[in-house]
Amino acid sequence: MEFSSREVVIKAMKDYTIRRGVDYRVYVSEPTTFYAQCTQYGAGCDWLIRVTKMQKKYCWEIRRYNGSHTCTRFTISQDHSKLDSKTVAEAIKPLVEVDPSLKVKSVIAEVQPKFNNIINYHKAWLAKQKAVELIFGGWEASYETFPIWFEAMCHKEPSAVVHFETMPAYQRDDLVPDICVLHRVFWSYYPCIRGSAILRSQIQ
Repeated sequence: MEFSSREVVIKAMKDYTIRRGVDYRVYVSEPTTFYAQCTQYGAGCDWLIRVTKMQKKYCWEIRRYNGSHTCTRFTISQDHSKLDSKTVAEAIKPLVEVDPSLKVKSVIAEVQPKFNNIINYHKAWLAKQKAVELIFGGWEASYETFPIWFEAMCHKEPSAVVHFETMPAYQRDDLVPDICVLHRVFWSYYPCIRGSAILRSQIQ
């Protein structure tokens, strides 16, 4: 079996072990070799795998494989060690893309049949945040696009009014130099401004 990259190898191994309720320990992790054994190796399970990067083929290839685990458990397990929030984030990314307000309990429910695992609330919440960041970018990136977005909006609609204020950033009682925190933003379009003026005159 061939794999396009080292990352694909590790992902395939994670998926395999998580779904079967088994685990492995990495013994060699180098740029051209990846070797792992079952955590129960020598104690009832002989599973091991060695994957090597083939220079001529420009791919990774399994060079040694002892077959399936003999310690496989098919019952649903709790929080597999290899089922980290990053793995869950990749799995739920399509769902979050459709519905960014996806509930954490829905994340937990989605993971259970997919990975045969029940993850805890914190891991599900963290995975949801990472999925949002994968799709929409992080908070810092979003903050940096604010001025660009406002500029584009005013260019498209010159009558629009935009005003935003920032505050100095503090770490405990110490001022953090060269960093500010968004305090509030106001923007409005001319029809709203005009309508507000007319409404105010009628009320008065």
